[in-house]
Amino acid sequence: MTDSTLPAGTARLVSVRLITDDVARLVAFYEHVTAQPARWATPDFAELVTPVGTLAVAGVRTVALFGEGSARPAENRTAIVEFRVDDVDAEHVRLRRELGDSVGEPATMPWGNRSLLLRDPDGTLVNLFTPVTPEALARAGG
Repeated sequence: MTDSTLPAGTARLVSVRLITDDVARLVAFYEHVTAQPARWATPDFAELVTPVGTLAVAGVRTVALFGEGSARPAENRTAIVEFRVDDVDAEHVRLRRELGDSVGEPATMPWGNRSLLLRDPDGTLVNLFTPVTPEALARAGG
């Protein structure tokens, strides 16, 4: 659906923002994972824009703009940042050379995605996945 075909008042997920003590380090990690450069707005804020959404990375100094103490870096244990890739096994080989160990080896999940879990430098789980079964491919639009 495009914005013009969504019902009025529909919320549109635009980005996910990660707060960190070290913006450059976290941005460098995600630049390796996505194989694309970040767009820097300030030394405390950068975005990695993908065809379907944006991953924003911001420093702790930006938190005060929303409410002091409303977010703390490196404390997430509930979210997984996910990226669909063409070949998760090839990404595993590439990223192991660049980033070191992953959480585990690539595995095919019961819902039909082949997945590789990583942790970013702040400890957030990152899932790279490739739909591999006919059902998973159908859900993903091919």
